[in-house]
Amino acid sequence: MTSPERFDELSAALADGVRRTDGLIGLVLLGSASDEASARRDEWSDHDFFAITEHGRGSRLRPDLSWLPDPERVVLTAREGEIGFAAVYDDGHVFEFAYSDAAELAGALAGDATVVVDDAEGTTARLIAESRERAAAGDRFDPMNDTRLVLVKLLIGVGRVRRGEVLNGGLFIRQWAVQQLVRAIRGRFADVSTSLRDTIDPMRRFERDFPEWAGRIADASARPAEDAARAIFALTREILEPGWSDFPSRAADAVAARLGW
Repeated sequence: MTSPERFDELSAALADGVRRTDGLIGLVLLGSASDEASARRDEWSDHDFFAITEHGRGSRLRPDLSWLPDPERVVLTAREGEIGFAAVYDDGHVFEFAYSDAAELAGALAGDATVVVDDAEGTTARLIAESRERAAAGDRFDPMNDTRLVLVKLLIGVGRVRRGEVLNGGLFIRQWAVQQLVRAIRGRFADVSTSLRDTIDPMRRFERDFPEWAGRIADASARPAEDAARAIFALTREILEPGWSDFPSRAADAVAARLGW
């Protein structure tokens, strides 16, 4: 468990590390690590952040992570793509961060964010402003299309399970179909979603806005793959179809018939 005091100490030490490292010009604390969302922190909160380098220096600087706080307590680091990193400390605390120049984050999305370190030109503040604009523009749901995709993912997933591809089919069922169902619910019942929801990831804090449905979807997903698919299919119809003329009822019937349900 990371205490509030330890969390704040790590945030301060990150800022110090960025300020004293040649080539690093910016630090942005994201999500619950930000000042804006500090009330959401609990024992499982980690540090999400952007560490911004001078233009064009990202690839040369990335091999060096010695600027992270308490490097002797880091038990692992790992790469996620070209600019993504994770670090785990001996107490289980996690850092997840992008380590790059602003240009490499040109498509980034940001919600809650606190710019802690910036250069004189405001490079980091400008990056976050643009990232927030992109997140706001993308924070839209199309429940009709999302519902159709639930049916597609379930049909493909069950087909692969029956073919013997249980791992891949399960991914379609428990991940892709569930993600689309969550999006469809948020779009269909937009007035229920609260300000706690994550504008970047609709799955985050879904349980707080739709506790009963979230619990039932989680229970369904915990079943063996095809049983999970059938339960998710039933929930899709139960939750979304009544009173909604745009529900793809004919397509749902076709999927059920094809799968012998």
